[in-house]
Amino acid sequence: MIAGDPIDICTNPYKTIAITVLTSPAVLYFGATPSSSAKLSRIYGKKGNIVGVPETVILDANGHELPAGIGQLLAIIARNKTISRAHLEQQSRLSRATIVQRLGVLFNAGLITEADETAPSGGRPSKLLKINETFALTLAADIGESMIRVVLTTLEPRIVAEITFANSFDIAPETTLREIMAQGEKLLAGIGRKKADLLGIGLSLPAPVDYDNALVVGPSVMRGWDGFDIRGWFREQHAIRVFADNDVNLMAVAEQRAHWPDEDCFFFIKAGTGIGSGIVTRGELFRGGQGAAGDVGHIQLDWAEPPLCRCGKLGCLEAYAAGWAIARTLRDKGFEAESARDIINLVQRNVPEAIQQIRFAGRGLGEIVASVVSILNPSRIVVGGTLALGGEHLLAGIREQVSQRCLPLATRKLQISTARSDERAGVLGAAQLVIDERLQSVGK
Repeated sequence: MIAGDPIDICTNPYKTIAITVLTSPAVLYFGATPSSSAKLSRIYGKKGNIVGVPETVILDANGHELPAGIGQLLAIIARNKTISRAHLEQQSRLSRATIVQRLGVLFNAGLITEADETAPSGGRPSKLLKINETFALTLAADIGESMIRVVLTTLEPRIVAEITFANSFDIAPETTLREIMAQGEKLLAGIGRKKADLLGIGLSLPAPVDYDNALVVGPSVMRGWDGFDIRGWFREQHAIRVFADNDVNLMAVAEQRAHWPDEDCFFFIKAGTGIGSGIVTRGELFRGGQGAAGDVGHIQLDWAEPPLCRCGKLGCLEAYAAGWAIARTLRDKGFEAESARDIINLVQRNVPEAIQQIRFAGRGLGEIVASVVSILNPSRIVVGGTLALGGEHLLAGIREQVSQRCLPLATRKLQISTARSDERAGVLGAAQLVIDERLQSVGK
């Protein structure tokens, strides 16, 4: 098999995926590094590690750990996709001599390369820098209420292998994680790569997440996951670094990086079965003090006769505008609607009652978004999720409330639109999470 040859693997009920074999100059060492005991202690003994369990470590071409400070440049290059040396100097605030020295280390390690594009300069145009996307792979999984999507990506990130399979939260967390790894190993085998090529694993979860500890914090739809040690399970079973975050946060990151990279204050709303939001400022995700920033679905509206929310409170935004709540209302009116997708199918068939409910949901969303605009002053608001397929029926109510409730200074340049990403936004966000965390920690 030659690099670049397409192969067909992973025939499943959803699709058969064509995968391209990748080559990689990666210098990843899976396990204990061949170095002194002091270095081994640093590798084994990081906060939260299980003593004696090795992890993937990035080394230079001679098998040595990379010097301190390298991760800062890597993170800047990764965030910009491509960047000139001059702009790298501006953003890093490092001296030219330091940048030249560190770039030399990164080139020798195979972590960065030059892009085909050039940057204009006073003399000969210089080529832009970019991450060597084939240096390693990420394994990412989007865990949904009924389906799990598992992918392998390059460091762009670009999906090179993918599989989906059914899920139920009646199954124990250990069983679900074991299946994710089994499917991931099948994907690796299909493209001729090994687990040692993985930079890490990213998980997109439909629940509140304690990000620092990769723990689900209930109540949530993920029954049995509350407090389960995801990171510890992976370290014991596979010795791979794992990162987990709320699915909406990761969708926000993927959407902003791919489609709105120049928006410095970006607010993303997912309107689907549930409602949540993600905040990205200057390219960085804002999680708040405990990782609960953006949980707008359970802000209560001061409306008459508040309905019961599935969290147990009355009058939450979700109880008016989430897919499960709208479906409940439509069923009461005699329509067959169990999911957000069913609602959109009715809207696309021009069923008046469904259109009315989507517009009503837009006004509820708009009331909360207006408060967000007054507090955060975002430059771009993007609405994603299944209900966003309702288009202007949903957006009109949001725009109306924002226009009525916010000062002109906050709205005069504000743009509100629907998401451009597809259903893979969550899993691509999980891959991006791994890339950001691992690259910026290089040399620490």
